[in-house]
Amino acid sequence: MTNKDVLKQEFDLLRTELISKYDELGMRASGKWADSLAVEVTDLTGVLKGLNYSEQLESGRGKTESGGDGSVLKAIEEWIDDKGIKPLEEKLSISSLAYLIARKIHREGYDRKEHGGLELVSSVITPERIQRIIDRVSEFNVNSFVSDIENIFKEFETA
Repeated sequence: MTNKDVLKQEFDLLRTELISKYDELGMRASGKWADSLAVEVTDLTGVLKGLNYSEQLESGRGKTESGGDGSVLKAIEEWIDDKGIKPLEEKLSISSLAYLIARKIHREGYDRKEHGGLELVSSVITPERIQRIIDRVSEFNVNSFVSDIENIFKEFETA
């Protein structure tokens, strides 16, 4: 098994566990976040990429300073639709409900503690987990080095 194989195996497992935790915490709406998680590995590095709102899934969102460009409003409308949420009052449109939610987030922020929990990423990608991956890659390198040295000695024996 190569470094790249070890890293691919470990990062694929991280991806799977993040998606499981995401579902366990009830964070799934459209599933775009889970679908976006992608693993990229080389011989020496591993990267897990996802959508840019991963940070908000981890720790929520603070108050905002300005109204923004409308992208949050659009994202909230999509979220309402994905979750199948219906306004309590028939006269209230989805866009009006999204506006009210966006305004509340703008004024107060969004505390993940009250909506599915915190630490989606950090509960899976822990310092201990990172060390285990480093140890596995290091162990592979040491074993490979020892094997290479043994092969060199065997060549000397037969020469």
